[in-house]
Amino acid sequence: MGNDDTLARLAAVIESRKGADPERSYVARLFHKGTDAILKKVGEEATEVVMAAKDGDRAKIVAEVADLWFHSMVALAHFDLSPAQVLAELERREGLSGLEEQALRKVRERDAAAQARE
Repeated sequence: MGNDDTLARLAAVIESRKGADPERSYVARLFHKGTDAILKKVGEEATEVVMAAKDGDRAKIVAEVADLWFHSMVALAHFDLSPAQVLAELERREGLSGLEEQALRKVRERDAAAQARE
């Protein structure tokens, strides 16, 4: 069983909670509260990852990254995006150095800004 299968299954569960009762589902409650609540949770979880990493607690790092990934997936679903799209982006970047990726991103942003001015 591949990790992308796990992500796909989790994404399906998250998606199924969009219309669920917020009193019975944590995910439904996040969707009900809206964008700001979802993004706040992503930020909180990212901070908890940093704190766990600073403490050097390997088990806690894994647990907090799992929380971050979960809440990031809720955010993806909120914006009608999927883990498959993120995986495709990571695959696109595979083989590029981080410096090359940053340079390409700057060129794309500059080109987009130029097109917007036209």
